[in-house]
Amino acid sequence: MLLQLFSVLLLISTTIGRPNFLFIIVDDLRPALGCYGDKNAYTPNIDSLAEKSTVFTHAFAQQSLCAPSRNSMLTSRRPDTLRLYDFYSYWRKDVGNFTTLPQHLKNNGYTTMSIGKVFHPGISSNGSDDSPFSWTEKPFHPFTDRYKDAPVCQNSKNKSARNLVCPVQLSMIPNNTLPDMETLNAASSFLQLHSQKINPFFLAVGFQKPHIPLKYPEEFLIYHPLDKFSIPDNYQWSINVSSVAYNPWTDLRIREDVNALNLKFPWQKIPFNFAIDIIQSYYAAVTYIDHQIGKLLDELRKYNLEENTVIILTSDHEYIPGWSLGEHSEWAKYSNFEVALKVPLLISIPTLSNIKDCGVDFKKINESEGKIESVRKKNCNQINELVELVDIFPTIAELANTPIKTCIDSDDEESNLCTEGYSMLPLIEASKTCEKLNWKKAVFSQYPRPGLEPSFKPNSDKPRLKEINIMGYTVRTKRFRYTAWISFSSNNFKPIWKKIVAEELYDHTTDPKETVNQVKFSKFHKIKKKLKKILLAGWRQALP
Repeated sequence: MLLQLFSVLLLISTTIGRPNFLFIIVDDLRPALGCYGDKNAYTPNIDSLAEKSTVFTHAFAQQSLCAPSRNSMLTSRRPDTLRLYDFYSYWRKDVGNFTTLPQHLKNNGYTTMSIGKVFHPGISSNGSDDSPFSWTEKPFHPFTDRYKDAPVCQNSKNKSARNLVCPVQLSMIPNNTLPDMETLNAASSFLQLHSQKINPFFLAVGFQKPHIPLKYPEEFLIYHPLDKFSIPDNYQWSINVSSVAYNPWTDLRIREDVNALNLKFPWQKIPFNFAIDIIQSYYAAVTYIDHQIGKLLDELRKYNLEENTVIILTSDHEYIPGWSLGEHSEWAKYSNFEVALKVPLLISIPTLSNIKDCGVDFKKINESEGKIESVRKKNCNQINELVELVDIFPTIAELANTPIKTCIDSDDEESNLCTEGYSMLPLIEASKTCEKLNWKKAVFSQYPRPGLEPSFKPNSDKPRLKEINIMGYTVRTKRFRYTAWISFSSNNFKPIWKKIVAEELYDHTTDPKETVNQVKFSKFHKIKKKLKKILLAGWRQALP
């Protein structure tokens, strides 16, 4: 495997030199994407990118909340190392001076630029997007960010409101534009400026939608008529799952259109008709962002940068069935369910797009002509192995010929530069010949809670550090997900494993939507014991 990896790096370096990187983060994107098999999606540009990318079907975030997830991804450290479970802490000040992905590339000769939402803005990135440490140039934020929650949505009485569902006419909103349009323009200007420069670049572009409010140009509704959507089959809370696992979608409840429903907190469900409106607008917002990404990729081609630029597209969390659209009667994220932790991940490496046709010959019957034809499968560009967002940093570092070491033990955790992930490059190379590798046997995530029951104050979706009394730790293997909700000390950031307050176990072979908690069934006792052992042993013991 090491020999293969060396040959890949040699091929990249000799073919295109040190590659540029275009790192696209789409906030709260579930693959409502055609390339992930979603039949309701309309995403022609991302689907086109997927055709020349490695598509990871089992990639997972470490925590389903923006700031902790992005901090973890960009430092390649896990939440318990960073101790950043909320929006109100900055790792360099409160934990350690950990080197970030863009900082590492900057230190090795790259021009680095942040446009839009890359780090979570505010206290969690020191009010500066971690400048000047991470970025060569001053980060860009759209001017119209200030109107994010402005009352520009039309309610049923044609009055302006702060709604969740918010298709708009550009002529009727401040500055006649939206933040993601400004982000696209700034990214285009960067590409034009740096198309003739010698230094390689790392351009991180963060699109905000489909994060709530679901504000997007109304013309994108044409792709998503209401009648193609339906309520999820599992639009109810499972009776054998503890309430500690439930997120009461507090962010949605403060929007005027949701608040007007007068729903009883926390269990009353959103009525079917309005639920369908939310789902429709989510898909329309995704199509809007797909349109922006298409324009961005056009700019890459326009300035002849496509052939030497590695493109990575992902989200900070959420996957199909994803940013919960009614699954478990939940909405948004803030949980340890598969729907909140599984993320889309595409990686396009120009020199590896078509190294070898790894198709496999097989026969099929042509029914119309009654004869057998020889057909050749497409390249094996889908990877089903388990990967994590902490794996992105070491993967990009290797592609840039500046690899970083693994944080082997607790002493390494204090190092400024090491990874708690694992480079995905061997998987990408092996996929080109359909070779199977021994890989991670499990991936790990977590989510904090202030108490057993859902609450507004403290906010059980987004508790502050001092309010955390329970930590949900979850491990995902190829077949199972096991979650243990543990008493947790916010004073020393340590779980008390002797005090497990709730458990969940899901068999993805028979229950991919995680609707039946198997933890108390006797036939799963040995499996639970094994999974609990893997969870306690931690990520290092699960590496290849």
